[in-house]
Amino acid sequence: MAEAARHPDDAKTPEEVYRYLVDRVAGMESQNQGLKEQIRQLESDKRYIETQKIRYEREVRKLKSEIEHLKTPPLIVGTITDIIDTSRVVVRSSAGPRFLVRVSQSVKPVTLKAGARCTLNQQSLAIVEVLPSTYDSQVYGMELVDTPTETYEDIGGLEKQIMEIREAVELPMTRPDLFEKIGINPPKGVLLYGPPGTGKTLLAKAVAHETHAIFLHTVGSELVQKYIGEGARLVRELFDLAKEKAPSIVFIDEIDAIGASRTEAMTSGDREVQRTLMQLLAAMDGFEPRGDVKIIGATNRIDILDAALLRPGRFDRIIEIPLPDTEGRYSILKVHTRSMTLSDDVDLVEIARLTDGRNGADLNAICMEAGMFAIRKEHGQVCHEDFLTALNKFRCDFEKNHKLMTAGVMFA
Repeated sequence: MAEAARHPDDAKTPEEVYRYLVDRVAGMESQNQGLKEQIRQLESDKRYIETQKIRYEREVRKLKSEIEHLKTPPLIVGTITDIIDTSRVVVRSSAGPRFLVRVSQSVKPVTLKAGARCTLNQQSLAIVEVLPSTYDSQVYGMELVDTPTETYEDIGGLEKQIMEIREAVELPMTRPDLFEKIGINPPKGVLLYGPPGTGKTLLAKAVAHETHAIFLHTVGSELVQKYIGEGARLVRELFDLAKEKAPSIVFIDEIDAIGASRTEAMTSGDREVQRTLMQLLAAMDGFEPRGDVKIIGATNRIDILDAALLRPGRFDRIIEIPLPDTEGRYSILKVHTRSMTLSDDVDLVEIARLTDGRNGADLNAICMEAGMFAIRKEHGQVCHEDFLTALNKFRCDFEKNHKLMTAGVMFA
């Protein structure tokens, strides 16, 4: 009985007890290492959860703030008309009536100016904020963001006109000291006139490419608006933006759309066009200095332009862009064919002689048609016969269109 009550380990040898204890310690160390790894993982998860908690709390605060903003009533947009003192201002609300209102303490007195837009509280009509000046979206769309790729080298036969427009537009911006030395004011504007397709718009694109000034481009018809005063406001904002970003160039294409001679207006539309023209005249040469803003106008019908628009001070230089002569047509043909693969028998001098009365756009179309005929024949080069065929085709199409137009006029 006493032997049965003995501990089982008593029967083991010391070596076996030692080996057993070593294995037990190793197992406990392994288990301890696993518990430490588990503790590190739990601590990492805890830090991640705390980070997520902070992020969600920040997002909740942001959403609560946005909800509070959405719950606040909208503000009334008004215009400051008069300033009594730093705390009292006369404003005109968007509905029309005028009010003498208080100014919030958060508004800086320096920003209070007559004509500035502001926001008003719906109940007290106190000025909450002074809004920055803004322009119509159409005016922002007139600014050229991507500079045209055309250069003066892409224009043929207009060397004299290029020199005049560079003297009138580029030179006052690049070398104003020359005009100060001579004691004269630089030209304010340039008017380009001539038949269609002679390169007026192309010349303006080259100016936009060569100069480093801000270039604002618009068409005269875009300044004509439906409602009374909208066209004049658009013209005023266009020149305000040009003065703000000076040095700048304003290019008005087809200016005859709003610059026709003023007669007795028969309709409300005619009267609105004349109002827009008068605002344009005042912006070009009015009481307010225009600053370093140059104007380039282009038209096909200089004969119908108003005399006030043509006088010096508005357009100081009036440059004619005529139909090219033989030498000019040869220069234009060299420009249009410099990227074409021509055969040795192509005689551009003869083609220039055969295209009497054609403008630059016609010559470009003839070069394109000659290339199309070479592609149709699967030639690797454009030969002289292709140009002659293109010229005959262009002449036949022109005569056919002329007969159709004549018949249409007779029918009308």
